[in-house]
Amino acid sequence: MLAGVATSLCWTDNIRLCLKRVKERYMKLTVVIPVYNEVGTIEDILAAVQAVPVEKEIVIVDDYSTDGTRGKLAELGQAGNVRVLLHEVNMGKGAALRTGFAAATGDIVVIQDADLEYDPAEYPRLIQPILDGKADVVYGSRFAGGESHRVLDYWHAKGNLFLTRMSNRWTNLYLTDMETCYKVFRREVIQAIDIEENRFGFEPEITAKLAAMRVRIYEVSISYEGRGFDEGKKIGVKDGFRALWCILKYNLKKKKHRQLYVPRWKNNQKAK
Repeated sequence: MLAGVATSLCWTDNIRLCLKRVKERYMKLTVVIPVYNEVGTIEDILAAVQAVPVEKEIVIVDDYSTDGTRGKLAELGQAGNVRVLLHEVNMGKGAALRTGFAAATGDIVVIQDADLEYDPAEYPRLIQPILDGKADVVYGSRFAGGESHRVLDYWHAKGNLFLTRMSNRWTNLYLTDMETCYKVFRREVIQAIDIEENRFGFEPEITAKLAAMRVRIYEVSISYEGRGFDEGKKIGVKDGFRALWCILKYNLKKKKHRQLYVPRWKNNQKAK
């Protein structure tokens, strides 16, 4: 019991330290939320994001929802730090993220799904490696261990791990969760990348391009409350095959992306 109390205090202290660093450095977080037919969860996820005590802007991109989500967004978008961008045709998650990244003005950008699978309360831990000057990009891993998560469908979990291993072979990274939603970027990194994929192929595409740019990537373990297909999960087998194709396609083109971004820490080294 005492160990549990000590762990809780340590967790709280880490969050306080991270928030202090955010304030000291005047860094703003942009939360990009791609949305498609999430009328049952959009209000709750926005409330959870707003509850995180970090200066932020929230960019919601609705990918032509038809279930009443747009009506709710008309109300939720009244908050001063929320911008709602609308697609006039359904294009996919990658396209929604492309729109959201282009509109981002914060120093750090995080992707947040609208389905309550990922907990915004973990933002302080996710952004800390960037605040510490150690990372340009952070992946939140569901498989690194150390955090609670709902037991996943066996084949869905195996599919995620298989795609991650295939991606690792081509990128020479050692990620445990390439397909995670939680990816955090310095804004200048993500805005230097031309995102080509419109659907879930975004994940292997962005990983290949980041590897080619040789930015510093960290992983942080996260909790996960996965939902099933009967609860509205949208990714399917077809997207898995597309991901395999994207792993090959964008890694074979990686030389093209190698000079897109010169990390700030490399500029500092040159100045010295």
